[in-house]
Amino acid sequence: MTFSIVARDPEAGAVGVAVQSKFVSVGSVVPFAAADAGAVATQSFANVAYGPDGLDLLREGYSAAEVIEQLTDGDDEAASRQVGVVGQDGSIAAFTGDDCFDVAGDLQGDHYTVQGNILANDETLPAMADAFEAAEGGLPEKLLAALHAGNDAGGDSRGEQGAALYVAKPGGGYDGKNDRWIDVRVDDHERPIDELERVFKLYDVTLLAREEPDETRELDGETARAVSETLSELGFYDGEPTGSFGEREREALEAFRGLNNFENHSLAVVEDALDRGWDDAEGEGEHRLVDAIWHGLSRLDRK
Repeated sequence: MTFSIVARDPEAGAVGVAVQSKFVSVGSVVPFAAADAGAVATQSFANVAYGPDGLDLLREGYSAAEVIEQLTDGDDEAASRQVGVVGQDGSIAAFTGDDCFDVAGDLQGDHYTVQGNILANDETLPAMADAFEAAEGGLPEKLLAALHAGNDAGGDSRGEQGAALYVAKPGGGYDGKNDRWIDVRVDDHERPIDELERVFKLYDVTLLAREEPDETRELDGETARAVSETLSELGFYDGEPTGSFGEREREALEAFRGLNNFENHSLAVVEDALDRGWDDAEGEGEHRLVDAIWHGLSRLDRK
């Protein structure tokens, strides 16, 4: 009762998995990735040994198809398994056992494989593939687009519960000390993909670095007023919100930036991002501020 996508961004050296399932904490079961090997999704009566074992085989030089052959040949219950593998060597393969519950299958394209079981229909996997290929942005945006499209097309016939996004990249982890570039998940939620995207945006703003902009804008006019009003509602600003954004307003924004650990971005870059992203942002309060910052930063390449 799961659908997932395993994919690679050869330019960034990133590999990852995105998954949604009517299964609590699906992120603890399905996705595995390592920057020096590739990525694996194991599902449908998942054999979690497929994850580390598959990555080890990729490191040893096996192709994705050879990895799947090695994993399934030694598994007496392989007929009930489903697995997708993408290697850093560019190889791609998937396996759907004959005993997987319908609708079940897999589909491959350039740099990705999508797979699912107990799906609502046959349209889910092609919708995921089309969305991944058409989506703009980096690998995380493409993976999230595929999840949304698969869910909108039918998704898991049993409903929604958990979702996860895991991407590995050389030196991509916190302070560059490991390869865990993106690691977010939703364990139990009515709309887990929407919640996963919200958490990812917060993660992105907080932990992922961007290239510095050539120039920055200052807040003014209605956007300045709206930002000041929001900061006031959150307890960061005690002045009268106006169409100007001066020293007191920036002190409030700096307090918000510090409390939320947005150290990857200077105050000037955060202000610029709010100005550029406010009209595209959704939600209210802190959620609106974070979403606006994310939209405003999105024009800058990730490091």
